[in-house]
Amino acid sequence: MGSYAVTSGIVESAVKVVIYGPEGIGKSTFASKFPVPVFIDAEGGTKRLDVMRLPQPTSWAMLMDEVDSVRQRKTLCGTLVIDTADWAERLCIQSVCDKAKVHGIEDFGYGKGYTYAKEEFGRLLDLLQDVVNMEINVVVLAHAQITKFEQPDEMGQYDRWTMKTSKQVAPLLREWCDMLLFANYKTIVVKDGDGKAAKGKAQGGRRVMYTTHHPCWDAKNRFGLPDEMPFEYDGISQCITAGIAVPAYSAQTPKTAPTTITVPCQPVIQEKEEKTPDATAASEELNEELKDLKYPDDLRQLMVASNVSDEQLRTAVFQRGCYPFDMAVSNYDDEFTKRMVAVWGKWLEFIKENDKIPF
Repeated sequence: MGSYAVTSGIVESAVKVVIYGPEGIGKSTFASKFPVPVFIDAEGGTKRLDVMRLPQPTSWAMLMDEVDSVRQRKTLCGTLVIDTADWAERLCIQSVCDKAKVHGIEDFGYGKGYTYAKEEFGRLLDLLQDVVNMEINVVVLAHAQITKFEQPDEMGQYDRWTMKTSKQVAPLLREWCDMLLFANYKTIVVKDGDGKAAKGKAQGGRRVMYTTHHPCWDAKNRFGLPDEMPFEYDGISQCITAGIAVPAYSAQTPKTAPTTITVPCQPVIQEKEEKTPDATAASEELNEELKDLKYPDDLRQLMVASNVSDEQLRTAVFQRGCYPFDMAVSNYDDEFTKRMVAVWGKWLEFIKENDKIPF
C-alpha cells in the first residue's frame, strides 16, 4: 500500500453556490456581481443585463460543450453561471428522451425516466466540479415553487419553498454546493380592523436571503453566515476566493508569452475576448452556409462551434450507413437529427477520427 500525507487546516478554493427564489427577485443580477462572471443562459433571462454570456444552449450536448470549454479555459472567466437549473433540466430530459427514442419522460415507465435524467444531470455536476478545480467559481440559479410537505414523524402537511426542479435533481444540487441560498421577499401580515371583521394585510416586501435550514425552505452554508441577510452580494463577498488568475488571452489569439491578471472579489469590468478577424469571418461564413442549407438551429450551432462543415457531416453520416452522401441534411428525419444533437460528442469524435478537421 502507498503512504499518504495528512494535512490540516482550511483549504482555500473556488466556491460552488446555488441560489433559488421566485421569479423576478434578482437572482441573475446577484450572480452578475461575482468575479468576472460568464453566463450560460438557458432561459434567455439576461438579455437586459450587461454581462458576458455564451450562446444560449439549444440542446443538452451544447450546454455540456459550453461548460467543457470553460473547463479547458477556452472561455475565460472567474465565475461560471448556469441560469437556470430548471431550464437546463428541460434540455437534459429532452436529451434522455431522444436517446431512448421516446416522446416524453413518462414513457419510460414509473420513475425510470427521472432516474435516467438524474444520472445525466449528475454528469453536468461532475463537469462543474472540474471547473471548480480550475479555481473558477460556479453559480447555479434556480426558480422556486411552493410544495406540500409532510414530516415522517408528524401528522399533517404544510407548505414549503423548494427548487423548481424534479424531486430527483434537487437533492443533487443541495448536496453538491458549498452555499445554498434562498432569496425571497420578507412579508409581514398584520391585522386591519377589530374583532371578526379584522382582515390580514401584507406589508414589507424587502428582499432577503436565507442561509440556513428552516421548516419552510432549504438553505445551508459552510462559512458561518447569519441566518438572514439582505439579498446583496456584499453579504457573501468575503466568502468568495480573494483572487483568481485569469489568462488575458484566448485560444484564438497567437500563443505568445501569456500574461495574467489578478481578479479581485469586487465586481470588475473586463473587455470581452475577441476572435481574430479570420476566425470570426470563417465562423460567420460557415454559419450562413448552414443557414442557407436549412440546418436545424441546434445542430447548426454545434457544427459552427466545432468547425464542422456540411460536407464533413454528410460524409460521416454516409460512412456510418445512415443516409446517402448526396442527400441534403434538411431531408434527414427529424428524429435522426435530434438524436445526433443529443450525442453530438460521439459524432464529433467519429468525424475527427475519419476526416482531417483543423481543430
